[in-house]
Amino acid sequence: MVILAAGEGTRMRSARPKVLHSIAGRTLLQHVIAAAAAVEPAHVMVVVGHGKDEVIAHLDEVAPWVDTVVQQVRAGTGNAVRVAMDALIRGGHLTLEGSGPVIVLSGDTPLLTGETVRHLLLTHQTQAAVGTLLSAQLRDPAGYGRIVRDDAGDISAIVEDKDADLVVRAIDEINAGMYVFEVEQLLAALSQLTTDNAQGEEYLTDVLASLRERSHRLIAELVTDVDEILGVNDLVQLAQAAAIMRDRINEGWMRAGVAMIDPASVWIDVDVDLEPDVVLMPQTHLVGPTSVASGAQIGPGTTLTSCEVAADAMVRHTVAELAVIGPRATVGPFTYLRPGTRLGAGSKAGAYVEMKNADLGDGAKVPHLSYVGDATIGENSNIGAATVFVNYDGVAKHHTVVGRDVRIGSDSMLIAPVEIADGAYTAAGSVITDDVPPGAMAVGRARQRNITGWVARRRADTASAVSAHSAEEALKSTSSESGIPASKEGDQ
Repeated sequence: MVILAAGEGTRMRSARPKVLHSIAGRTLLQHVIAAAAAVEPAHVMVVVGHGKDEVIAHLDEVAPWVDTVVQQVRAGTGNAVRVAMDALIRGGHLTLEGSGPVIVLSGDTPLLTGETVRHLLLTHQTQAAVGTLLSAQLRDPAGYGRIVRDDAGDISAIVEDKDADLVVRAIDEINAGMYVFEVEQLLAALSQLTTDNAQGEEYLTDVLASLRERSHRLIAELVTDVDEILGVNDLVQLAQAAAIMRDRINEGWMRAGVAMIDPASVWIDVDVDLEPDVVLMPQTHLVGPTSVASGAQIGPGTTLTSCEVAADAMVRHTVAELAVIGPRATVGPFTYLRPGTRLGAGSKAGAYVEMKNADLGDGAKVPHLSYVGDATIGENSNIGAATVFVNYDGVAKHHTVVGRDVRIGSDSMLIAPVEIADGAYTAAGSVITDDVPPGAMAVGRARQRNITGWVARRRADTASAVSAHSAEEALKSTSSESGIPASKEGDQ
């Protein structure tokens, strides 16, 4: 197997090598390698060139079983295949005797499927061809090389658009640029390639002409879905390929029992795993190896990256990464779950809650407006609104432990490291710096005092002073009518 990935991709207008641009959670090159794997090739050689260091590093990470060879001078597709074949022979992976066919694919065709690669190889083998190419019928074939067939249906010629006469231009079958060759004949044809053309390059299509001249049988296999042959040469085509991939993935999941209210707004990576009866609301993005169990509802307005969502959970207007959401848990709206967050069964992370490296026990709740970082919260505990787990002292992060059935009052500050034991309470507005024993009420605030007349003395010309004066007069009038003197409690 040879995959051509040496092109510069200048039309992408990007510093990133073309084949490293991504759709549906994989790079263009990864998609092609995945399709190639369907035929279980004995060896895969990827020809790299532009951005070779980045491409090789990427392959070492995502597909360490493939080998690479550098095309030092980008001298055409024929030259690239010759460089790959030389590398395969030097490495002892290919011999003239006993080697199976060689498949040549392009690294910028992410919509190619494994089924098409299998069918292309099977057709080549069963038809006893020396060369087989993938072709497609287009409504507008302008700009593509046309496949000219003989009376037996085999390939008699491939004519480039610029060289075609009116009869050939009327042909709607084009060369998709993916091939299967017999090794011995391919090597012989490659050795005859020249650069005697306008571009000064060695063309792989010239191999086909050479084989035809030697009376070898060449056939073309029509692809069922023309989208599979679409190459990506600029960012417009990248977006078009991504949309086609999205629709393909979504249709597959819907036929498997996943409901989508607006499939056009749902984006699912290829490594996502979904169970039947999952509901995906509009503007949902599932990224990386995310899994969602039956009965869960995700969205609207939600992005989950490498998350695990258990059965019957509900996640709305949420951004989450590397988080585990337990069965029947509810999340959102406007919630941020950072890596290391685990939500137990029936738990809740509510509106405007941020959690990081935190374990929320079964039935526990953080309903709204709170930050929970580096914490363990026990079963059925409740964290009041605007509570902050103060986990960072400016140098290091520290852990907070909240036991079972604890009630944290609203606007509490829990200064880590600290432990709130089972059944304890904290008073609203408290700053908790010491451990709280089981069943205790922790109060960490000053006693309130009211300074009577402060507004009249310090803010005499404000609307507050006017309103306060009116209220005082009304209070005096009410007290006079009832015969009860106005209270002086709290005067300073």
